[in-house]
Amino acid sequence: MSNVTTPRSAQNESDKMKQGVQDTANAAAQKAQDLAHKAGEKAQDLAHAAGQKVQDAAHAAGQKAEDATASLGSGMKTAAEKVRENAPHEGMLGRGAEAVASTLDRGGDYLREKNLHGMAEDMTEMIKRNPIPAVLLGIGLGFLLGRTLRS
Repeated sequence: MSNVTTPRSAQNESDKMKQGVQDTANAAAQKAQDLAHKAGEKAQDLAHAAGQKVQDAAHAAGQKAEDATASLGSGMKTAAEKVRENAPHEGMLGRGAEAVASTLDRGGDYLREKNLHGMAEDMTEMIKRNPIPAVLLGIGLGFLLGRTLRS
């Protein structure tokens, strides 16, 4: 027998080769799509983990600031006690010392009870109740800050 190919068998071989190439291309495209999908999922997971770490760090920093504010409030209360112990109790100096001690006491209580979050809420309420003085105060502080930085 001879190895003669007929046009029909050549066409069949060509069709098989085309199908094989097409199947290989489809498989490669599917693999590429799967890899891209997995890479996207991995990137999303990494972004989520990074976001969580940033959120945790911000929470820790906020907690440290809150703790520092409460500590400052306790320090003010202690200072008020020291003023009361060491200052005269009578006369004009005694009244002045008591006023200072009372102010330190109230300020210390406020800082310990409100912390930074409560203080921000109080400041927001004060600005809402008195918008014009708040704007004027902001302008004045900006002017003073500008003069100080320019000098």
